[in-house]
Amino acid sequence: MTTPPEQDRLHAQLAFAMEIDKLRRIVRRNTLMDGSRRENDAEHSWYVGMLAMVLAEHAPPGIDLDRVVAMLLVHDIVEIDAGDTFIYDASAVEAQAGLERKAADRIFGLLPDDQAARLRALWDEFEERETPEAKFAKALDRIAPILANHHNEGGTWSLYKVTAEQVLEKVKIIEEGSPTLGAYATEIVELSVSRGHLARA
Repeated sequence: MTTPPEQDRLHAQLAFAMEIDKLRRIVRRNTLMDGSRRENDAEHSWYVGMLAMVLAEHAPPGIDLDRVVAMLLVHDIVEIDAGDTFIYDASAVEAQAGLERKAADRIFGLLPDDQAARLRALWDEFEERETPEAKFAKALDRIAPILANHHNEGGTWSLYKVTAEQVLEKVKIIEEGSPTLGAYATEIVELSVSRGHLARA
């Protein structure tokens, strides 16, 4: 007896659903806003998706917000295989792209072909950062840890001896996606420096 095509499709979708549950186990360097514990990737993806809806008015005009949210939901799925990469670890960042592409091939490949192509395209768009939607999504991904570290008296900046100059390099990515959020992130960095929570090089 052969399996009906719709059953094959459902089984593939459920296999993907079970696989992405592992995202809850990937612990990031950043903590929650209250500093009580480190966040996981699933929490981060939910949070930046919510930021997209709340901060949509600071996005470029005419942006497709649904696509931004979809990108943010899928952007870290590859970390199930590749792990979380600390953006201030130069050697880890250098190896990141290859590891994440391999992970994307495997994980999105669990889905039926049409859904695999759609979700993989969203992930690729986010990584390439060429569209206004991808730039805004990346801006939100970058501002989230800045907000957390600012409210945690330096958080991972202090722990890993990150400098203001290093953070300001990441702020440039925020500015590309939203000048308003970029300006706010710059203010946060300067305020953190003045409070002694972030050192200059």
